[in-house]
Amino acid sequence: MLTGLILISAVPVRAQTVTPDMLRPVQGTTIAPTDSALRKTPLVSGVLPNPGGPDPRPVSQRPPPPPEPERPAPSRINRLQTFDVPAASGSGTTGFDSLNRKRAKAKARPGAPKPKTLPGASPKGPSIFVQPPPPAPTFSANVPTVTSTAAPSQLSAPPAASANRAPVSQSFAGTYPGAPQRRRLKPDDDPFGAVGVTAGSFLMKPAVEISGGYDSNPARLANPKGSAFYAISPEVTAASNWSRHALSADLRGTFTGYDISSNTSVSGAGAVSPAPANIDRPDFNGRINGRYDIVRDTRVNGEGRARVSTDNPGSPNIQVGLSKYPLFLTTGATLGIEQDFNRFTVAVNGLVDRTQFQNSRLTDGSSASNADRNFDQYGGQLRLSYDLMPGVKPFAEGTIDKRVRDTRVDRSGFIRNSEGTTVRAGSTFELSRLLIGEASIGYVTRKYEDPRLNDLTGLLTRASLTWLVTPLTTVKLLADSTVEESPLFGVSGVLTRTYTFEVDHDFRRWLTGIGKFLTGTIDYQGGTRSDKFYSVSGNLIYKLNRELWIKGEVRHDWLDSNLPGLSTKATVVMVGVRLQR
Repeated sequence: MLTGLILISAVPVRAQTVTPDMLRPVQGTTIAPTDSALRKTPLVSGVLPNPGGPDPRPVSQRPPPPPEPERPAPSRINRLQTFDVPAASGSGTTGFDSLNRKRAKAKARPGAPKPKTLPGASPKGPSIFVQPPPPAPTFSANVPTVTSTAAPSQLSAPPAASANRAPVSQSFAGTYPGAPQRRRLKPDDDPFGAVGVTAGSFLMKPAVEISGGYDSNPARLANPKGSAFYAISPEVTAASNWSRHALSADLRGTFTGYDISSNTSVSGAGAVSPAPANIDRPDFNGRINGRYDIVRDTRVNGEGRARVSTDNPGSPNIQVGLSKYPLFLTTGATLGIEQDFNRFTVAVNGLVDRTQFQNSRLTDGSSASNADRNFDQYGGQLRLSYDLMPGVKPFAEGTIDKRVRDTRVDRSGFIRNSEGTTVRAGSTFELSRLLIGEASIGYVTRKYEDPRLNDLTGLLTRASLTWLVTPLTTVKLLADSTVEESPLFGVSGVLTRTYTFEVDHDFRRWLTGIGKFLTGTIDYQGGTRSDKFYSVSGNLIYKLNRELWIKGEVRHDWLDSNLPGLSTKATVVMVGVRLQR
């Protein structure tokens, strides 16, 4: 046993330890190193075996690369200056503000649109588009380096083809995270409306319409005779701009002229025409309203009004054999006081009106007096209203009046002095700007001094409602009832009711179409005649600018009477221009 151990110890033994050198063994191991300095390589003579190919020498033995050639610095024109480290102040997106407080990250408001970050913009900061670094040059042995000169890149992504504007940052555009959404400017509701002229503290809007066309029955006769016509319609509106009190005026007039004379017989040889020889007629309507504020809840209201016109063509009030239509003038005034008691308002007004007719001129050169048609009217009015809710204000109104004729007995032998009573109830509306206006219903009673004349009674309807269906379409409903005097034998008065339905549509902001339908009744109380009238019209308005409009209208009117030979029809075609300021 001892001998065997001695023999084993006499034999030399070699061993290898397991160390990190196993991955890079040295000479004498089973794996030869690839970069050993003792290993023979083909570069003993210093010549590459394959010129132009990859260098087979170890990285540690390769010569250093050639020095980088000098190249011009990139241009900084039209480039934003950038910094690697953001500012640690209020102008930065992170860090601390000028008061050494930790800057909180901005949060978007609830419901605000999520801002979009354009290419090249920092997601945490404003839309500052950073210039990308130039590409790194590549080098190859024995090959000179060529630097490409490219045009500088844009500051931001190009805008859309339809957007003819320069790109802006998020902070300027209002899309920065946490910034409130910017509101667009409200478009002008009436971009082609009159601007007006300022005169002191008043804003005045003058305008004039000049039109011409053809009327197939201008005199509204059973046997029509057409005529070309022209119309001139000046108007002016004015309103004060005072912090207290108010004054406004609305003056409108029209003169219509025809190129024919209707004095030829329409009933046979030797008969007299029921229409005047000259059918030209003017029409003027003016109102001036004022308000004087005594205190916050007490006001004095006043109104002055005037009307110049003639009897309507085809009216039975027109005398036979006239040379021209006689004019009438109606002037009046209203003065009252208005007091607010919280939501309750009381208004008391006094009314005075005067109606006077011009003497009639006949075709034979003589004249006829119309003094029996002149009268004065005095009255009082009480109006109660209550502000029920915003936009809804119901009211009740009562009026009493007395009419006194210049001539006690008229041409037919009747005494037409009278007393009248009118009551109305309704409400004003303004619901979300969709339904605006006023509607009321009432009853009128007029008692004449002459017992042979029947009392004039009837239902009154008045309405002026505007419904904004869409931003481009408007529907209007108008209703009116009037009581007029009449010189006809046995007729107490004329009660006229008119109803109008109108639709306005803007095909473009500069092109508006208007369709209108009108109907009504004429009741000659105390007489045997009763009429119904209708009208259908279409208007087209082309607005060139705020000062010049072009207007066209086609209208058809017809009247149906219960008496034979009194029904009429007429078609009117008109084109004109409107000049306004």
